[in-house]
Amino acid sequence: MSDDSELYTVGRIARRTGLSVHTIRFWSNTGVVPPTVRSAGGYRLYDATAVARFDLVRTLRDLGIGLETVQEILTRQITVAEVARAHVRALDAEIRTLKLRRAVLGGIAERGGTTEETMIMHRLARLSAAERQRVIDDFVAETFAGAGPEDDAMIVAEWMRELPAGLPDDPAADQVEAWLELAELVADEGFRGRLRRIVLDGASGPRIEEGFDLRRRVLEEAGNALAAGVAPGSAEGGRVLDRIVDPRLPAGERAELGDRLRTLADAQVERYWQLPAVLNGREHSPSVIPAFDWLIAALHAHG
Repeated sequence: MSDDSELYTVGRIARRTGLSVHTIRFWSNTGVVPPTVRSAGGYRLYDATAVARFDLVRTLRDLGIGLETVQEILTRQITVAEVARAHVRALDAEIRTLKLRRAVLGGIAERGGTTEETMIMHRLARLSAAERQRVIDDFVAETFAGAGPEDDAMIVAEWMRELPAGLPDDPAADQVEAWLELAELVADEGFRGRLRRIVLDGASGPRIEEGFDLRRRVLEEAGNALAAGVAPGSAEGGRVLDRIVDPRLPAGERAELGDRLRTLADAQVERYWQLPAVLNGREHSPSVIPAFDWLIAALHAHG
């Protein structure tokens, strides 16, 4: 441009800005960048300020900002900063969706799932945090129905409700898989029934503190015996058993304890506790089921 008083035709603006003649005329017709004046022959003419507005409009449109919003910016109804903040939020949401979709596709590729399984996986992974929590809340409410407010079972129920607020912005494939597995697990009627039996049996069972103490002893004693290759029915196995369970416990009660522990040592229940750790990006504890299986075998062998 030679000076600010120079006027530009639509063709000259198109060559200068790279915009199409059609786009320039459309923006002009909609009032986004009206012509400065018209020539004697009726042609649109634009001054340097108008040309600069075309450059700004093109930049804003390239950023994905709608034409109506662009016009609000140009008339100073809203600022570019306000629009930018809104678009950052929208782009963040879109990026999260794309990352989640990528993780889902990665999980599908790994699983080699059927079309039906793929659809279920995608639907479950896209549930909002509130919807995911509602799935778990409904499951826990049904499982613990009838437990008194003072029962230890209600403490466990609250623990079982705890989920991360949402999948991470960039979920790993194992986190998407963990949510899918958790959703499938709480929908499993067999699992729900077994867990309900455990809850009802637990109403007359040991307190939480006693349960944690037993778990610690089992991991220390039975876990070490298992690692050392000590057979549950051997004499050494009997000595290990006596360090876990009171040796004065009658044989019948030992067998009853073994049957009770067989119900409690449920691999799917343990998996339920492991999955939220995966969703939270934490390492979950190693399985305690082998140690409890050793103890159960020892109880029956020495009963």
